[in-house]
Formats: sequence, C-alpha cells, structure tokens
Amino acid sequence: MTDVAELTGGQAVVVGSGMAGAQSALALRQGGWTGPVTLLGAERELPYDRPPLSKDVLLGQRDSTVLDVDWTGVDLLPGHRATGLEPGLLHTDRGSLRYDALVIATGAKPVTLPGARTLRTLDDALTLRASLRPGRHLVLVGAGWIGAETATAARRLGCEVTVVEAAATPLAGALPAELGGLMTQWYADAGVELRCGVGVAAVEPGAVLLADGTELAADEVVVGIGARPATGWLAGSPVELDRAGAILTDDRLRTSLPGVWAAGDCIAYPSARLGTRVNVQHWDHALQSGRAVAAGVLGAGTPYDPVPYFWSEQFGRMVQYAGRHAPGDRMLWRGSAGDPAWTVLWLRDGRLTGLLSVDRPRDVNQARKLIERGVLLDPVAAADPSVQLKAAVGPNPL
Repeated sequence: MTDVAELTGGQAVVVGSGMAGAQSALALRQGGWTGPVTLLGAERELPYDRPPLSKDVLLGQRDSTVLDVDWTGVDLLPGHRATGLEPGLLHTDRGSLRYDALVIATGAKPVTLPGARTLRTLDDALTLRASLRPGRHLVLVGAGWIGAETATAARRLGCEVTVVEAAATPLAGALPAELGGLMTQWYADAGVELRCGVGVAAVEPGAVLLADGTELAADEVVVGIGARPATGWLAGSPVELDRAGAILTDDRLRTSLPGVWAAGDCIAYPSARLGTRVNVQHWDHALQSGRAVAAGVLGAGTPYDPVPYFWSEQFGRMVQYAGRHAPGDRMLWRGSAGDPAWTVLWLRDGRLTGLLSVDRPRDVNQARKLIERGVLLDPVAAADPSVQLKAAVGPNPL
C-alpha cells in the first residue's frame, strides 16, 4: 500500500461521478488540494443523487436529482467511461488522463435479466416513469429494497403490481425469515401481489414465465436482485480485486497500486469492528467513504470503519438498519410486530451489533452511537420501547 500523496499541487483525478466520487472531489478541493481536480463519470448528467430515483422521480415529483453544490475548482467531465489503468495514467473511451493521485469510485452495476429493465440511473427512472400509468401491469423481480420501493411508487400511480421473489420471504439475504415474513403483509395491504419461493424462467414480450409454469401478464418488467462492483475495466491492472470484483483497500482506503485510493460501492475494506472485509452498497457509505478517501489523499486520514447504515421508504413506512448482525447473535424485540412502529435489536455478548427499525428513528440514531462505542446493554431495559436506548446501558454508561 502507498503512502499519502506528498504534493497537493499535482493532478488529482476522481473516476466515478456518483455520491462517493462527488464527495471525494469536493473534499479534495475544500481540504486544500491546490492542483487540478478532475471528476469524470460515464453518465452524461452532472453528479446526482440516486435514492430519489425510486421515489420522487418515479412519482413525477422531480425530473432531476442533480446535486446542488458549487463545483468551482473541480473540472467536470461527464460522459467519460474508464477503460483501463496503469501507474500514473487513467484510460477512458475519450482519451487518457495523467494523474498524481487517483480515486476510484465507479460504484456498482445492477444484475440484469434478459428482457427486464433495471432501475439504477436517472435515465432508467425517467424511462420507467413514462410507462407507469393506471392499469398497467408491472412485474418486479426481487423483493429486496429496490423492489419494495418501486412497488410502492407504482401502486401510488395506479399500476397493477406483482413482485416475484425466489426466496421464501422478502429480504431473505438481509434479514431472518421471521422478519421478512412480517413484511409480506405490507405488500398485501398495499394491493401488491407477492409470489415468493419461485424463480423466473424467462421474460417475454408482454409476459413473465415463472419456473413453476405460471405466466404473468407484464407491460413492464423491472429486475432488482442486487448489484456487483463496476470494476471490470480494471482487469489486468495492478489494482487488486476480490473474487466478487470489489477493490481491496486498506483501512485508509488505499489500493494495492501506489497513488490510487478507492471509495463507495466498488470497494471491500477491512472493518476492525466487524472482524472482516465488507462491501457496502448504500448511500451513507458512499457519502462517508468519499469524504474519508479525500482526507487520506490529503494526508489526514484515519482508519475508516463507520457503523453501516441504510434506510428504505416503502409502503408508507421508514425502514432503517444500522450495524451488521451475524448468525448466532441474540435477537431482541423492542415492542412487538403488531405495533405501528417497532424495533428489533441484535446483541452479542451483551453488546449491540445491529438494529432494524420501522418508524422509530430515535432508536436508530441512538443505536448507531451505542454500536460505535461498543457499550453493554441491559436486555430488559433495551426491550422496553418506553425506555430510550441510550438509557438501557449496562456497566458502561454513556
């Protein structure tokens, strides 16, 4: 791994204009990098925010989510796709750029399904929005976060919606079946048909064929079954990747190539808190890692190990998750599933490792601090929703 850049008057290049890349470029300029700062991205648009795509943009409340920031001092190059990398030189489909310090923030690309749309870019959202009209049949493949959010918007627009999930419950990859099973009622209450435990055999014009032989009418099909690091362009470069294609960084977000750092959805960084490398593909990580990587380039970096956090607005609920639980952690209800708002905690050796909250934002805010500090919790007090989490500590007071 390389040391931090010694000369801030050199050429800094950030490749990837999503949230991580945008924050990195801004923080470099604001943090004292005196040389040129160039931010380039494959999309034609200026840097924009992605979470509203499945909400405000689909609902027609916004046509653009371009970041409202002052780009003075940053050279923006939209429509430039990275194609290769060698020491000191970034190759793109529109020429090559020399760099003294490089930040890779090319994000992730969605897993695709032949014949189905994805919802990842502003163009994706605007194209899909034009098709979401009352009475139209939308089939969503995948009952994950993006599937639930898109189903929510489509129902508000008057569409008939079916969600197909190969697993037995929604969010099977993220939550225990007990919790995912509770969410099936959310779909039903919203008038969404949910089919779990069956995969998709094929997408054909006007129909989706399921593995059990069922044929579903479909004017539009959207797939939301995950994303993979967008790092194929690094094949053959000195930057080391893991088996999933994520860039391996150290705890300062430095890559294996001197003078090159990485941030956002495309990295796997070592977490001392979690005891493993993690690849996080959520907005909060993109925001934080973008700022952290700039600090590292400027020589002021500290170990990057935030408490993972994300949120999802679905079926009239705010769903938030903090930390990362593991099999064997003790699951503790804070309230009950029958309440309008509830929280589930996970404890390991008396310490909070993760939290899932539905419409209880105060729990989430306090839990993130408790997880970060590693304090002990009194499980009896923590299970009582009338007791603030920060007041449920054990021997280690806040």
